[in-house]
Amino acid sequence: MKTTLVFLIGLISIASSTLYGQSGDSTYRVPEGLVRGGAFIDRFLPVPGGTRLEANVWGAANVIPRDVDNGIEDAEYSYWGGNIIVSDDGKNHLFVCRWQEDEPKGHHIWWKSDVVHAVSEDPLGPYRVVEEIGRGHNPEIYRLKDGTYVIGVMGLFAYRADTLNGPWEKIETILESPQENFNKSNRTYVVRDDGSVLMMNKSGVVSTCVSGVEHFKEITPQSVYPKIQNHFEDPVIWKDQVQYHLVVNDWFTRKAFYLRSADGISWKWDPGFAFDTTLMKHESGTSEDWYKFERPKVRQDKYGRATHMNFAVIDVPKNDDKGNDRHSSKNIVIPLVVPRRVQILNEHPITADTPQIRVKILAEPGFDPLTAIEVGSLRFGASEEVNFGRGSKMLETSAAGGDLVVIFSGQGNGLTKENFVAKLLGSTTGGELLIGFAKTSFNVTTSK
Repeated sequence: MKTTLVFLIGLISIASSTLYGQSGDSTYRVPEGLVRGGAFIDRFLPVPGGTRLEANVWGAANVIPRDVDNGIEDAEYSYWGGNIIVSDDGKNHLFVCRWQEDEPKGHHIWWKSDVVHAVSEDPLGPYRVVEEIGRGHNPEIYRLKDGTYVIGVMGLFAYRADTLNGPWEKIETILESPQENFNKSNRTYVVRDDGSVLMMNKSGVVSTCVSGVEHFKEITPQSVYPKIQNHFEDPVIWKDQVQYHLVVNDWFTRKAFYLRSADGISWKWDPGFAFDTTLMKHESGTSEDWYKFERPKVRQDKYGRATHMNFAVIDVPKNDDKGNDRHSSKNIVIPLVVPRRVQILNEHPITADTPQIRVKILAEPGFDPLTAIEVGSLRFGASEEVNFGRGSKMLETSAAGGDLVVIFSGQGNGLTKENFVAKLLGSTTGGELLIGFAKTSFNVTTSK
């Protein structure tokens, strides 16, 4: 019997259509009837803790008081970019860039930044710098199939080491493209199952490295971003056991978009927003109203599931951040609802004529699907259906050991050959969000 992994996350409720910022001649409107869980932004959770809210720190009034233990910050440096990677012993390693806060040019000395390595026992922080690696901006670390690590930065070089603790060797980055002005900025990476590396640049052009290290060849000459007139930058891509994910920021509106892919090459745009500037909320009810959220990155678990997203944030417009003043930037970390694992049990491809769809929701430490799920809330099918509260309905459930088997009516699933995954939405008995994606038999993953 074939089984297909799918992830669950959680809480579903109707969200009204909202008009958001305008960019160029195009205004993007969230579609009417989109339910909570239909947009990536719904996955962000309030930040727990917040017991060390301090007011005697740098920053405009909109970010005071704040949790200084979240992410990384100090008075001496401005921090920007970078991502978290989990080591084999479970520690969290943040590779981030920084520059002296008292530089006369303020934020606009970013090009003079250095990459540093910081560590924390807790994904949320605080992170403490343990090593300065070298010059570079907007770093992103990834681990090759042979176990070694590479830190990509802006420009035509990178750093490589056998372990997270170095020593780090500076290596050349080769970018092969027929485009004369190929964008070398803000690159993001995914290591694929076959060991090759997929890379996307600031412009949304995809390249791959099939052999060697940091030797990329362009394979999509056109941007994969949504075809609207926005000012896109700061892509982040990642891969779990179901699909590829992409979040890309629009610096003009200070909002972001979310796309999914079967192969990391052809992308499908989901409705709604991925994030905006309202994310930094604490369980206590307080919030930090950072002026801008940029350089999104994700922390992943052993299944590739995104557990947290971290951002470079600044308290004021960049031009207002001068050297040796009260303004600066830092890196923050916000938790996401952790996806759950599910298997599709159907032995044949799911189509519009499939009478029933059977899935198994797997138990995990801290999650009992037999008691934690509000089964009557579940919907399954094409994202175009479930994102708007439609899709196949639950018929019955049964226990399979500690796992939960759910049988859905096939009616209304909406799946076609255009849907490389099916989507599941619902809620837990505690009112938490449930969301999942499962590969369909229509999907044929290509590799270049």
